[in-house]
Amino acid sequence: MDMSDAVIVKSTRLKSVVWNDFDRIKKGDKCIAVCRHCKKKLSGSSTSGTSHLRNHLIRCQRRSNLGIPQLFAAREKKKEGTYLNLDQEQKKDEAFNLVNIRFEQEQTKDDIINYGSGNFDQRRSRFDLARMIILHGYPLDMVEHVGFRVFVKNLQPLFELVTSERVEADCMEIYGKEKQKVKDMLGKLPGKISLTVDMWASLDGTEYLCLTAHYIDESWQLNKKILNFIVVDSSHTEDKHSEIIMESLMDWDIDRNLFSMTFDSYSTNDNVVFRIRDRLSQNKLLSCDGQLFDVRCAANVINMMSQDALEALCEMTDKIRGSIRYVKSSQVIQEKFNSIVHQVGGESRRCLCLDNPLQWNSTYVMVEIALDYRDAFALLQENDPVYAMCPSDVEWDRVNIITSYLKLFVGVTNVFTRFKSPTANLYFPELCEVYSQLNEWCKNADDYISSLALKMRSKFEEYWMRCSLSLAVAVMLDPRFKMKPVDYYYAQFFGSGAPGRISDVFECVKTLYNEHSTCLAYVDQGLAWQVGGSSRLPGSGRDLRDRLTGFDKFLHETTEIDGTKSDLDKYLEEPLFPRNAEFDILNWWKVHAPRYPILSMMARNVLGIPVSKVPIDSTFNTGGRVLDRDWSSMNPATIQALMCAQDWIRSELES
Repeated sequence: MDMSDAVIVKSTRLKSVVWNDFDRIKKGDKCIAVCRHCKKKLSGSSTSGTSHLRNHLIRCQRRSNLGIPQLFAAREKKKEGTYLNLDQEQKKDEAFNLVNIRFEQEQTKDDIINYGSGNFDQRRSRFDLARMIILHGYPLDMVEHVGFRVFVKNLQPLFELVTSERVEADCMEIYGKEKQKVKDMLGKLPGKISLTVDMWASLDGTEYLCLTAHYIDESWQLNKKILNFIVVDSSHTEDKHSEIIMESLMDWDIDRNLFSMTFDSYSTNDNVVFRIRDRLSQNKLLSCDGQLFDVRCAANVINMMSQDALEALCEMTDKIRGSIRYVKSSQVIQEKFNSIVHQVGGESRRCLCLDNPLQWNSTYVMVEIALDYRDAFALLQENDPVYAMCPSDVEWDRVNIITSYLKLFVGVTNVFTRFKSPTANLYFPELCEVYSQLNEWCKNADDYISSLALKMRSKFEEYWMRCSLSLAVAVMLDPRFKMKPVDYYYAQFFGSGAPGRISDVFECVKTLYNEHSTCLAYVDQGLAWQVGGSSRLPGSGRDLRDRLTGFDKFLHETTEIDGTKSDLDKYLEEPLFPRNAEFDILNWWKVHAPRYPILSMMARNVLGIPVSKVPIDSTFNTGGRVLDRDWSSMNPATIQALMCAQDWIRSELES
């Protein structure tokens, strides 16, 4: 193009920073943009925009003295202070820096592309993409969506777009590396591990078994990590399930360092627990001969009793639900009902509401509020011939009693979920209150109510038979309570039989203490490779504990004769620690570990037992946990990799 009569256009309307690197030249009716570095000519028309100019600057070989970050520095500086909240931006920057540190990848020369004064790392960006998909649960095929591909190309033209197969392979590689990190960490824990077993389902009915490890780390923080997410056939027997779990334990090399396992409170789990406990007991791997191994989910047994209560309320709940719908069916009826409420003096600060059948606590709220309007509903039925579904006086009385049961269950469940990582000591007093109330409810003169209470108590006593020992030992390790709650509640529950029950708890405590004392002795002598684990001499095939059992007994007896008090004796003799809302039991044991070296080892293992395994967002759900639709369509190995890696990455970012 002949440029002899061309003129450079200088206009205040050229706001884009790209014009710092281009001259806008007008020749006749046409405008062109000439790169000041390589002199290449591009369209400079106002209708062409500036994207093509930015893209050229990225690739311009002669533009070596200005990097991409500087390209937009002026614009960002202009925006700063005008549109941005600086505190929010600082927090975002910190989050990005955290991700950059934690997600750093190995770099290879082939992956790094030079542009200007900066570098672009293809591999790093690819794995950042895979981690984003894992972390947020996005579908793998999002990388093939048109909108995503356009967005990425405009954001970073140098990024080579990948297929869903490539992303899946990257996710599997991330899973492999993260798994090794988790495995190494579990192998170095100062205490034992407790497991929870959960069942998930996909929308097509496929079932999954989820194993999660719970432990207290060297900093006295309670942690959990998903270890396996395995597809199981509905036709699998209990024997098959126990085999799957044992294979997982050995794969992670934690079968010798297991303290307890928590299952749902269903009898179908009994055989699974028995088989696993039998396998581990054969090698003498369990504390207290496995007395504390079988734990059932406390939130689950509360949920089961709540379902019994709701089932007993079923017909009355239908009437209440229909009554609320009728009142809300039109403005005229609502106003009529409001007038009746004012007339009977039953005004309430809470408005009538319908429940969500998938959340049992919402049904409790609906019924509890409806009780405030009991008289108004009765009068409405007298004055409105269309409305004929008001519960009778007997039904209202029963609703009132059963709602008080649900109120207790909701309150106890809320205590369980008050803390993000609840320790095992929290549960004994709450569950004792439930047991006490169940005993009272069984005395009700109304056979309908007493039969319901007996049904619920039967479920609870089955739970109590398995878990009361673990609960009692855990509360004993709370310096605010020690053995006092056991003495208090057992006297109520068992009367003349209470001393024997209390003695059983204390004998278990002493046995557990002596086992940890033996482990600590081996550690002090430099003979143990793992605190709290199965201590063995190097090259020896026999358990050292078996060989020195008599010696340990001698030491224990002579120590008592010498008058030297044990950790346990000193702990129980000292006054109770004051109760306050800010009390942190793990921090207390962290501080007092030097004073109680044996008991603190024991506390680390016992307090880490997951007495309840229901996540906070699923506490009141009436259904099970369901796998995301996008992920459930993939092969089982990929599903496990995504579920586990997501849990590990999230916990790493939250730590």
